[in-house]
Formats: sequence, C-alpha cells, structure tokens
Amino acid sequence: MIVSINQPAYLPWLGYFERIAASDLHLVLDTVQFERNSFTNRNKVRTATGWTWLTVPVNLKGHLSGLAIADVEIADDHWRRKHWSTIQQSYRRAPHFAEHSGFFEQLYARPWHRLVDLLDAITRYLLRAFAITTEVREARSLGVEGRKSDLVLNLCRRAGATRYLSGTLGRDYLDEAGFRAAGIAVDYQDYAHPRYAQAYPGFEPYMSAIDLLFNAGPEASRILLARREEPAARTSP
Repeated sequence: MIVSINQPAYLPWLGYFERIAASDLHLVLDTVQFERNSFTNRNKVRTATGWTWLTVPVNLKGHLSGLAIADVEIADDHWRRKHWSTIQQSYRRAPHFAEHSGFFEQLYARPWHRLVDLLDAITRYLLRAFAITTEVREARSLGVEGRKSDLVLNLCRRAGATRYLSGTLGRDYLDEAGFRAAGIAVDYQDYAHPRYAQAYPGFEPYMSAIDLLFNAGPEASRILLARREEPAARTSP
C-alpha cells in the first residue's frame, strides 16, 4: 500500500493533489507544530498583474512554544471578505469559475473557528473536483508519536504501508535505512508542473490548485495528472 503524508494547506497547489492521487492512503499531518509563514495558512492566486498571497490570520498569542496545527484558531473574520473579493476579481473571467463559485461563496460566507476545519473543507472539495478518490485520514486518528523521520515511519507502520511517497524535501531528513529495516520502500515525488491557459496573458506556475480548476474545468484532472512520473523517483527497494 502506498501512503503519503503532508501537513494540511490552505488552497493547496497542484503537486499537493498529485501526491494524494498517487497514493492509496493519504494522512493529513495536523499533529506537528504550526509554522509561521508556511503554506498551512496561505497560498498564491493569479491576478492580472502576476500573483498575490491570500493569508488566513491565526491566533498564536500566549503560545510561545508553538501550537499543533490541529489546535490553531483563526484570529478574526475580516479575511473572509477580502479573500472572496480577490478570488472573484481574479477569476470571474476564467471559463469555469461560475461552475465552482457557489461553493467558494458559501465557504467565505461562513464563520470559521479552527484552521483545520477550513482547510479540510477546501481540500475535500478540490479532491472531488479533481476526481481523486484516495482515502484521506487525519494523522491524529492513528495515535502515533515521534519526530521528523521517526514520526513518518511510525505513521507508515501503523497504516500498513509498503511504500511511502514523500515530497522532495523528505530527501533532507528521512532515515531511509530505518524504512528499509521496516520493509517500507521510499519514493520521492518529482512533480513536473503543467502549463495551461490562465485567465491572463503569460503563465505563472505554483498557484493554488483553484487556478487550474477555474481555467480548465472538466479537463483539470487530466492536466493535473498527465505528467506524473511512473514510477516515482525511487531510492530504496
């Protein structure tokens, strides 16, 4: 069984979904410490002049030692109107924006308390839109502890993985010998970002996946997965 693990992200990019699609089980790693200025609470969207960040404000006051992602609360409601307005202005001319605008309008009209609840709602909608049927579970449901490579290995063991599909940054910290000893092969995702027609001239890669969805509609899933490398870059048997 191929298992992938990733921290939750706000309006994730295409590679996030490609790795889930290449897995039998995806674990949402919300038990680790929230990192400031990460993609957990922000991402990029295309604009007429290039791109801009959309950032969900979070409340970290009084938590000097850091909070687990699952415990992070959203700071206020002012961001919701700004984000929806930016998305509308940026994508109202995109060919397939109208098909998905209802979900996002309702999403940003609703108050959110916990960051992970917002991220889960967006991610699961996009998984359905991209026709990705991989099982997705929260890592906290497995009751596993550890740090860095040990945590990933323990999660894979508990999940019954035979292969672990890591992001490219895993090369910097995974103890591949430990995975080999546990009988779990390690693959690394090397996602080749596709080019497609955007709402404005030129092409800006690494936007939120909504950019592809709004511009390509029913073709988005094919474009997202078309350049997947088979098999993934492999480093351990």
